[in-house]
Amino acid sequence: MTEQKTPDRFRILALGVGNTLMTDEAAGPRALQAFEAQHGGIPGLTCLDVGTLSFTLAETIGAADALIVFDAARFRTAPGTVRRLEGAEMDAFVRSGSLSVHEVGLRDLLDMARLTGDLPPRRALIGIEPNEIGWGLELSAPVAAAMPAAVAAAVEVARRWRAEEEALA
Repeated sequence: MTEQKTPDRFRILALGVGNTLMTDEAAGPRALQAFEAQHGGIPGLTCLDVGTLSFTLAETIGAADALIVFDAARFRTAPGTVRRLEGAEMDAFVRSGSLSVHEVGLRDLLDMARLTGDLPPRRALIGIEPNEIGWGLELSAPVAAAMPAAVAAAVEVARRWRAEEEALA
């Protein structure tokens, strides 16, 4: 028997991508921590700090109805700039190779989900332009100051997606 989709069963997966030992490379996990601390009670939300990614995440991504990814991303803008990319815009950016400052790519995971027919139909990247990448446990000042904007962007997306699901029910 197939599980009937209802708004209360709408699953949002939020991922924090990045190496927490490398200054602004930690923007994704730090933004995820702030998001979860402030809004972790959103129904159906699961938050995972996934470090520098792993192919074992493909199944977890495929089980979600919606995906939010926090990551340091090179937009060629001022350090600390937060951009929200959704759906096809996110896919194009991920495919461009510009997405991440680390080596293992989100692109491969999303392509695996796409090939198996498990790509979440709702996807958003909350990207934060890094200032510096090097050994260190602290975010640079502009990236640390961007955390509230990154959280606000994710909250807006999650609330809109839930409202869309409720309207469809």
